[in-house]
Amino acid sequence: MKLTVITIAYNSAGEIGRTIESVLAQEQGEPPCLLEYLIIDGASSDGTVAVAESYAPAMEKAGIAYRISSEPDKGIYDAMNKGIRQATGDIIGILNSGDWYEPMAASTAAETFAATGCDLMYANIRMHKANGSAFVKKARQRRYQTSRDWNHPTTFVRAQLYKQYPFRCLGIHDDYGFFLRMRRQGRHIVTVDKVLADFVMGGASNRKSLKAAKKRIMDRYRYCYRINGYSRWYLAECVAIETVKMILG
Repeated sequence: MKLTVITIAYNSAGEIGRTIESVLAQEQGEPPCLLEYLIIDGASSDGTVAVAESYAPAMEKAGIAYRISSEPDKGIYDAMNKGIRQATGDIIGILNSGDWYEPMAASTAAETFAATGCDLMYANIRMHKANGSAFVKKARQRRYQTSRDWNHPTTFVRAQLYKQYPFRCLGIHDDYGFFLRMRRQGRHIVTVDKVLADFVMGGASNRKSLKAAKKRIMDRYRYCYRINGYSRWYLAECVAIETVKMILG
């Protein structure tokens, strides 16, 4: 199983190094499972590309095909779609700038796809709060689907599905919308009870303001649940998630 990892970035010179180093630190089998690493930058002006380019020798030494592109885009999911179109691996993982993989992420993904024949897998994630504390968010599948059980940075998908069903670029939760689309299609989805990635809280999906929360509620409801045929009752789920974010951070 050959794996492509995609990192999208924009003005993240101070944090992208941590992300890239986690890809370099991946445990490799024989032959190596990690085929290529794509950095899709949105025309950053803060030196992000220069930082990324500084890792080229290390990537070459590790035997990883490393490509960096930098141009304006129409948002994070447009950038992800660009990376997906360029990917040549059998499996694709998307790791945003600032987040990082645990060392066994790539090998676990390759082993899981080979052993189960799944279409999509995801695992546990460690969530880092601004105050320095962290907690583990578990990966689960339940009859009543909720994003509380799903973790995008630990998600790996068969490349042919990402290419056939690109992100719709409708809202800030398009990645979860893709997951629900695969679930409704009856794709073979597997969860792994291991922490495979780390996520720093505080981005667009956690910004504390009533206006931002209302937008996230409607984006999740319309472009994740309703567009994929889920019940109107899922509006309550969307409100509940944002309420918890406002209270607990």
